Amino acid sequence: MHRKFEKLFHQYKLDVFHLEHHKKDVQEITKECMNICEEVLSQKYSYHFHKLPDADRVEIINMINNYTREAILPPVVEKLAEKIILQEKRLAALQDLIARMLEVLSDPKSTVENPVT
Repeated sequence: MHRKFEKLFHQYKLDVFHLEHHKKDVQEITKECMNICEEVLSQKYSYHFHKLPDADRVEIINMINNYTREAILPPVVEKLAEKIILQEKRLAALQDLIARMLEVLSDPKSTVENPVT
């Protein structure tokens, strides 16, 4: 049984490695990331002033807002989306591993030949 678990765990590690390094999977993940990023960045958020600021301050705040939205936010959102998608795929692979391990444990034919005492 120990060998079966070793094989299952090795297969899980291979699946995760292929997921992260296989060209087709990487392109698929990149496409998903870009779709999520476009969706997030298309949402418009606005800041409401509690007091009316003077015109100079409004211009500075708008410059900061535009710079943040166009230069800083897109790469950050892309990286976050990539991490989330990879974690979701790893979790799916882990769930598959656990299901296969439970199948091995519930199989009446698999018995422990040399139990550890």
